[in-house]
Amino acid sequence: MVSRKLTKSIAAGVAAIAIAGASYGIVSATSSGSSAAASSGTAGSGGPAGGPGSGGGSNARSGPAAGGSSGTASGVSTSGFTLTTAAGQKVIVNEASATTYEKGTSAASASAVTTGEPVLVLGTTSGTTITATQVIVQPASSGSATSSAAKVVPFQRGAPATSKQVGQIPANYTEGSGTIVSGTAANKATEAALAAYPGGVVDRVVKLSNGEYEVHYIGVNWPHHIFVSQDFKVVGAD
Repeated sequence: MVSRKLTKSIAAGVAAIAIAGASYGIVSATSSGSSAAASSGTAGSGGPAGGPGSGGGSNARSGPAAGGSSGTASGVSTSGFTLTTAAGQKVIVNEASATTYEKGTSAASASAVTTGEPVLVLGTTSGTTITATQVIVQPASSGSATSSAAKVVPFQRGAPATSKQVGQIPANYTEGSGTIVSGTAANKATEAALAAYPGGVVDRVVKLSNGEYEVHYIGVNWPHHIFVSQDFKVVGAD
């Protein structure tokens, strides 16, 4: 009798251990699966106003990069101002002691930036915030902004992204290819893109293998990429 009871007790204990082990395996596998899904879900994702993610490669967004925007200044303070683009995107502009200023084609000071003035800002872009290296008040291209703005599709939350191609897209272009550039080349490509398609924010400039540039645009539903030739002329957009 004692032997039967002991046997039943041992069997019950073994079963409990097996069930506990199986439960642990299920929880462990679920946890691992969730972690893997979370990791894969964050790779190459785009912001809500920036269109689709870059998809990897050397063009993948890894941090602030050279870019800029243009529009009308407001909320001017000693540390910066707000810029509103032709498509209605709000951009925060932070100024620093090293920021340079121009009014038209002449050197100027920070006091040249006043509410209502059209401005072009070049600098380091992080989302819709720009740390300015150069601020140009009344840029030469500002006169054509109204007619050109019609080409841009403003960003509307919840609206599907517009998909179309205009002009020449470099042969064999793949989103995510190329090398992020800065300095004079990035500034010239940014200026060309903003003059042709005012309304968005340039958050990086990429040099492609054929020597042309892809200017990445955020803050609008279209375009997402503006293509600029080696002599800094806009040749296409998608």
